[in-house]
Amino acid sequence: MVLLQQMIALFLMMLVGYVCAKMGVLDVMASKKISWLVVNVGNPAMILAAGMDNEIPVAPEKLMLVVVLAVIIYAALIVISVFLPGLLCVEEQNAGIYRVMLIFSNIGFMGLPLISVLYGGESLLYTSIFFFPFNFLIYTYGIRAMKKNGKAKEKIRWSDICNIGVITSVIALILYFGKICLPDFAVTTAQNLSNITAPLSMLVIGASFLDFKIRDLFTDTRLLLFSGIKMLLIPLAGTWIIKQFVDDPMIVGVCMVMLATPVGSMTAMLAQQYDGNYDLAARGVALTAILAVVTMPVVSVLMGV
Repeated sequence: MVLLQQMIALFLMMLVGYVCAKMGVLDVMASKKISWLVVNVGNPAMILAAGMDNEIPVAPEKLMLVVVLAVIIYAALIVISVFLPGLLCVEEQNAGIYRVMLIFSNIGFMGLPLISVLYGGESLLYTSIFFFPFNFLIYTYGIRAMKKNGKAKEKIRWSDICNIGVITSVIALILYFGKICLPDFAVTTAQNLSNITAPLSMLVIGASFLDFKIRDLFTDTRLLLFSGIKMLLIPLAGTWIIKQFVDDPMIVGVCMVMLATPVGSMTAMLAQQYDGNYDLAARGVALTAILAVVTMPVVSVLMGV
């Protein structure tokens, strides 16, 4: 029921975006400006807000375990993403999009609220750990893949690495582990600004529906196969492996949700910002979001978490 409610909220916001685009209120230029706000304001604020919440007592060994698991999960996803475009016979110009879609899931909008309801406050700290590799990688590896459509010969520049996402991730780490308490107004500001990320992202994704027919989502065989791998095969295999080494049900549950959430809306935002295949990214976000209504409960039931 919790997952279903989250999905309904997601689709309602997308629907609003679609209606706004249909009315001509949310055109291409407006969508690009909103994308800029999400990438450069909303998402960094979300990172900082996670780092400011340093009062939740958590056993250090459990926190370190989650750090290790987060690093292993993203490393494994990167390795898989290297081979997946070839296995799916993806065109070279779209290889980067598929890599980014595989690695970066919707942990902000869908993961955090779901985990909060299922497991409570302690689990949110575990979940926030995933934001650090997520944001470091999406603002470096993700941008690189998007800019040159996945061509490895493109060099990473310092301006790509030292961006607002990475900087705020470092600041958030310092705030949490340094137990630095900021004034209430600073915390409130970060929390309020972070709240714009989900609705604005969904508005832009919904507006993109105007560019293609919904039935096209289910006629793209390659995208459907990719979705099955991302939404079922990887979460099932990953959660099963984690359960062999971790006996804490909360940590296993957090990892399961991190693996099972659909393609992150940031994928489409970055595609629009950095001239990637925005249509493909938007369809990937939409299709996996639809399928998640079924696939996430299936993974949860089969894995017993």
